Amino acid sequence: MAFVVPKTKKKSARPLMSDMNVTPMIDVMLVLLVIFMVTAPLLSVGVKVNLPSANAPNITGNETPIMVHVDGNGRVFIGEIEVDLETLPAKLQAITGENSAAAKIFVRADKSLPYGAVMEVMGSISSSGFKNVVLVTELPKKSKQRPNASKKI
Repeated sequence: MAFVVPKTKKKSARPLMSDMNVTPMIDVMLVLLVIFMVTAPLLSVGVKVNLPSANAPNITGNETPIMVHVDGNGRVFIGEIEVDLETLPAKLQAITGENSAAAKIFVRADKSLPYGAVMEVMGSISSSGFKNVVLVTELPKKSKQRPNASKKI
């Protein structure tokens, strides 16, 4: 803590001035910043899916897509909520409302699933009026970039 001492030696009516020491507050803020930087990537984890790899270009866009996950057991999820394949189109319609034709839906399917199981999910989504349905893949192991989505079907 710092003090300002008057220049004259005689006692004056001015009180001593003090400044607040902000060093501990800065230390706490830096620790919080590091904690948030470490935990932020962990918050974006959805359903654990082992994605196949592909050399497809990234899809760009400003809208946040709806993520549909199909895990290795064939269970279907919207975000992190498990749904039946029969109720999937109705729930997607409820989420998008009247904007179903313009809504982007990303399908993340486990690479161990048979081709028919993935196409059954995508067919169910497409047949209910959704036109922007894409498959999400990982880039090959040699290039370390974020997962990308293949072209529209």
